[in-house]
Amino acid sequence: MGMNAQSLVRARVTQVIDGDTISVRFSDGHEETIRLLGIDTPETHHPNKPVECFGPEAEQFTRSQLDGRSIELEYDVERKDKYGRTLAYIYVRRERFNDQLVRRGFARILNISPNTKYASELLGHELRAKKSGEGLWGSC
Repeated sequence: MGMNAQSLVRARVTQVIDGDTISVRFSDGHEETIRLLGIDTPETHHPNKPVECFGPEAEQFTRSQLDGRSIELEYDVERKDKYGRTLAYIYVRRERFNDQLVRRGFARILNISPNTKYASELLGHELRAKKSGEGLWGSC
């Protein structure tokens, strides 16, 4: 278990799109949109959905933690979603940021097979966040 250092890919965050979607630039200069795996933050920019409760807070938290930062990406089984976004777990200073969002109540878990490497850890974080009324669990 645990993360495998050689499987991590370094990148720099160039834009935070919303709570669970960012743009990054890799060392070779190419950019990709990354959708964080295993989680879902409330909508803030959906073309035909209203801004959801705690969406702006989640987006603000992600921006404050990631904007301009050097991060590391870890992939699961499938690398792309149907929208062409790259799917990844991301690490800031060796800590998985996807989990942080769930722990603090900025995101719910969203496990889509086959990308379920950390499903049980994420579920544990969600149950604890729910119980203690963190973030969206206490506000929405």
